[in-house]
Amino acid sequence: MNLNDLLHDIHILEDEIRMYERKYAMLSDVFYEAYRNGEEPPDDAWVRDWTAWASGYEVLQGFRDQYRAAIARLQAEHQSINNVMTRTARREVVFVPA
Repeated sequence: MNLNDLLHDIHILEDEIRMYERKYAMLSDVFYEAYRNGEEPPDDAWVRDWTAWASGYEVLQGFRDQYRAAIARLQAEHQSINNVMTRTARREVVFVPA
């Protein structure tokens, strides 16, 4: 996987999650904490949304963690943020270190 693909996936999930935030007028971190504490939707029609929202939020957090770890590894390889940004702005493929 490369940095551009990972960032693209993050943006796709953020867009999906924003849809739920707008629909329910609730920030995802607030919703997710309540969901993890066992709160259930008051309307059965919302179950599918809540499940998708919670799982999407979990995946998004995993992608963000993966992105931060990749940047940290690149910096450990003595690549500055400026170097990485220059490469990605030029559409060079920056592979995520394993």
